[in-house]
Amino acid sequence: MAEQIQKSKFNIQHSDSGSILNPLRALSFFARKPVTEKLEPRPAAERYRGFHVNDWEKCVGCSTCQKVCDNAAITMVKVPGLANDPVKGIRDLRPAIDYGRCCWCALCVDLCPTGSITLTREYVHTCVDADLDSYFVLPDSSGIHGKPFPIGWTKEADNDMVDHDRQPMGELAPAARIGNFAEMVNGYTKQQAILEASRCVQCGMCHDACPTRMHAPEYIRAIWQDDLEEAVRQIYRSNPFSHVCGRVCTHRCEDACSIGHRGEPIAIRWLKRYAMDNVAPERIREIAAEGRADFTTGRRVAIVGAGPAGLTAAFDLVRRGHQVTVYEALPRAGGMTRYGIPDYRLPAASLDQDVAVIASLGVDIQYDTRIGRDLSMAALRKDYDAVLLAIGLSFGRSTRIPGSDAAGVHRAVDLLRDIVLGKPLAVPKQVVVIGGGNVAMDIARSLARLQTIQHGQVGMTLTAVQAEGQFPADPEEIKEALEEGIAILPARGPQKVVLENGVVSGLESARVLSLHDAQGRFAPTYDLDDMQFHAGAWVIESIGQMSDTDTLLGTELTEQLEWNRGRLQLDAAGRTSQSWLWAAGDMANGPDVVHAVADGHRVAADIDRVLNEKGIRA
Repeated sequence: MAEQIQKSKFNIQHSDSGSILNPLRALSFFARKPVTEKLEPRPAAERYRGFHVNDWEKCVGCSTCQKVCDNAAITMVKVPGLANDPVKGIRDLRPAIDYGRCCWCALCVDLCPTGSITLTREYVHTCVDADLDSYFVLPDSSGIHGKPFPIGWTKEADNDMVDHDRQPMGELAPAARIGNFAEMVNGYTKQQAILEASRCVQCGMCHDACPTRMHAPEYIRAIWQDDLEEAVRQIYRSNPFSHVCGRVCTHRCEDACSIGHRGEPIAIRWLKRYAMDNVAPERIREIAAEGRADFTTGRRVAIVGAGPAGLTAAFDLVRRGHQVTVYEALPRAGGMTRYGIPDYRLPAASLDQDVAVIASLGVDIQYDTRIGRDLSMAALRKDYDAVLLAIGLSFGRSTRIPGSDAAGVHRAVDLLRDIVLGKPLAVPKQVVVIGGGNVAMDIARSLARLQTIQHGQVGMTLTAVQAEGQFPADPEEIKEALEEGIAILPARGPQKVVLENGVVSGLESARVLSLHDAQGRFAPTYDLDDMQFHAGAWVIESIGQMSDTDTLLGTELTEQLEWNRGRLQLDAAGRTSQSWLWAAGDMANGPDVVHAVADGHRVAADIDRVLNEKGIRA
């Protein structure tokens, strides 16, 4: 009775008693052609995670989606014709999806820095052939089947895994900093540094953009893991001027940061500073010495100039077993990083730590030794296997406007050097600076501090030929200068230094109409009906810098070398037309600390190659 009730309840109708031959029935289907019924798919839910689409205009090829995919379902594919600009943080790569591996977790969407990837509500792939590669798809904005499809999963506030806001950097208020040269920026705390490092998606865009190919993702990850010694180890793989670059680097890496496309880029420079400031100097020297050659090659290299390029080359060459002597004309090392960057941006103690690390490896630095006066280039050629010139751009250029040769007209680089050397400067109450670059901002802000100390107020006017928003100076320098009471006048071109009874009383400027001619050459034109007078007992020229090679090289060597518009003619490795002589740094490629470091690496590699060629002496 119970059995009848159960069969009735479930409507079970089964009378076949079965047979031991039943399993063989499957053989009857062996020769039949398989049949697939095509069914219309039902509409997916509003937030369904179907196939991917990727907006190629938003996508920068950062590969974050590939890195976050635990199933290795994403491959970055090179697409011909797309932009590839490491400086701007753009690669000609786009993600392709292997739907045999994808689990539709949507982490690629949630972590995409630019928001280019989304998931449609399409979930049926019509495959008309047996080509398994049809499941490996390079998504674009048209969708997997070449037509738009409703979006199911996209980046929204509740699933956006990218932190767009960088940790704030504390600094002295304008009123607290204007009367002294104390360092402005406080630096990150441990908590701030770890939180800032946690924002990094490890895309490597910063590495590609950095002139030194800095291993920034690696040291940022080490900071996040609170392993600062490992962070320093990664930093020293490419930058022996890390205290310096942690403060005053132009941080091109941050311009390329993929997080910066929708938010604030990672504070890569400040993170470098945090790591360097929080590891003991003795331990940093030990880390820097790791991997140094345990032999000597017997080769001797002379380097003229103890700036970032020269000392970076010395760092590399001594680690490869060569004997290196650096000749520096001034009392201390650092070049323009010491004598051109004020203490409030780069304290001398921080620079000293970088120099001490390099010297600790066995680099011999001879101070107060001016080549061309105390020692000739001919003597260096005789005594050394290779010679590197890295003298920087220590001389300022003149505007050559009427009155520019008067006693009250100064060059910015000369005054910055005098401030570092501690020479007494009686700064007048009113000063005018000509220029719109970082050096112009540095001298204006330095003299403004001295004005505050000596007179109790700032009386500084800065004129620049560039229009507002087009200054070559870093935006943060301009912002801080304005905060400190410096009047900045854009699109004003110097016309003459005004003299009263032979004494400088100010500068006369005209409004700039254009900066370049039809061929793109610098050739400013002015509206001479729009003239202004700017009062100042000093006029400071900061319109560019140059090297003084005449005294250094001497007439004979100067004539033997090849030149290009006043600059030494160099090959791709930095070698001059004389086989024993190289040049690097600002004198070769213009003023920039991190580029000088990169230059030092490049030239050192070539010198090492030449010195190690069997049977060949440079």
